[in-house]
Amino acid sequence: MTIKNKEISPDSCTNCLKGKPLCICDSVVRISNDHFVFILQHPQEPDKTLGTAKLAEMCLENSMLRVGLSVPNLSKALGRTVENGRWGVLYLGGKADFSKFRDEQVLWIKKGGVVASAKELELDGIVVLDGTWSQAKALWWRNPWLLKLKRLAINPKHKSLYKELRREPRRECLSTIESIAETLEGLGESSENSDILRARFQILLDRYRKLPKTANSQAN
Repeated sequence: MTIKNKEISPDSCTNCLKGKPLCICDSVVRISNDHFVFILQHPQEPDKTLGTAKLAEMCLENSMLRVGLSVPNLSKALGRTVENGRWGVLYLGGKADFSKFRDEQVLWIKKGGVVASAKELELDGIVVLDGTWSQAKALWWRNPWLLKLKRLAINPKHKSLYKELRREPRRECLSTIESIAETLEGLGESSENSDILRARFQILLDRYRKLPKTANSQAN
């Protein structure tokens, strides 16, 4: 379920919210994920063209996309009572030290920066902040309840599919859908499901690359 406060352009698909040449509804494959995924998207997140939050929500059966700067707490956002300690949030801040956990995709960042394998956690779900780096930080500070969750960092097995379309400053800086795929796999979910998520993203990118250059510039 998407809770949104954005106006939809008449030239966009009312379902996936992409411009009609980039509508990805026909490529969506529904995945039964064990860990619920809650995506909190900054209302000014600029990349409507190649953004992936909505695509991720469409593919994941157990997910919700919320657009806004803040929510009172996770239980309010989801409409049901949750135990904060059984939820993780993708880590914001300095680079996590994976030197002792090179084969791990996801690490648990404890207090004081101590790291441990996330496999020892029993999580019900994860929270993902969607937006630019500065927007994600704004969401972090506006939602103090995030500090009650387990902080998670990813060590991606795969490079971002964005390639030349978006240069990320660090290897762990991925699109939202790629970050979710890495996290779910690192928490023990099927690698096949993660591959399905990446494949849907690749379809979007392929369609974008086929657009005339004038359309690309207008889309951005």
